[in-house]
Amino acid sequence: MKIAIYHNNNEQTLAVTKQLTTLLKQHHLVIDNDHPDLVITVGGDGTLLGAFHHYEHCVDQISFVGIHTGHLGFYTDWRGYEVATLVDKIATMQPQLVAYPLLKGVITYADGSPNDEFLALNESSLKRLSETLRIDVYISGEFFESFRGDGLCVSTPTGSTAYNKSVGGAVLHPKLETLQMAEVASINNLVYRTLSAPIVIAPDDWIDLRPEVADDYVITVDEFANNNRPLQQIHYEIAKERIHFARYRTHRFWDRVEGAFIGSKEHNNEI
Repeated sequence: MKIAIYHNNNEQTLAVTKQLTTLLKQHHLVIDNDHPDLVITVGGDGTLLGAFHHYEHCVDQISFVGIHTGHLGFYTDWRGYEVATLVDKIATMQPQLVAYPLLKGVITYADGSPNDEFLALNESSLKRLSETLRIDVYISGEFFESFRGDGLCVSTPTGSTAYNKSVGGAVLHPKLETLQMAEVASINNLVYRTLSAPIVIAPDDWIDLRPEVADDYVITVDEFANNNRPLQQIHYEIAKERIHFARYRTHRFWDRVEGAFIGSKEHNNEI
């Protein structure tokens, strides 16, 4: 097995990364950051998002495991002080591999320039800088609504606990094969009407956003944001690729949700 290490640069992370590197070598495990089978991230959920995009070109051929050096995150099953246990499990056991859906986006530009395609692990959103966003929403090719407001967020089930939740979207179990669209501060009056609720689409559905032509839109893809040329359409669908996580211990999603947002009961290290 070839293993890559992807980390941030804070002091605690660098110390854990140094220990991890030493232990992997002691177990005669090969470190290969260019062509890995397993990517170990050290940092937090943001670090794992960065690793996902770094290895996006081969995401179907690798798996991820996360070590958190702060508060336990949704993508990171291990804490910094558990590195020795994790390396021992990597060296001696086969993990449970779980696959979760990704978001595929295709951007069509109004000036006829080539389309851009991307994958997102959490979400993609569309906003406008200077004024209210005005956009027609189509689901599976059929007109659904004319949206007016601050923006729209399309998320994966794994991303439903991120920005989607902060704008009122539902929390979805990551094994569901679906996408969710949530509104950001929609305008509803006698002129403009929207559903004013998140929607969850079926696996074979897709979403097209067709905004009025302007050059001040901001498209976010996970933690990255870009100002783009005048847009004609953004097409969203469930990607054919999947992200794979290597589970070397039990991962209880709803316990993780409770611990992150409610915190009403004591949690052990197995969630």
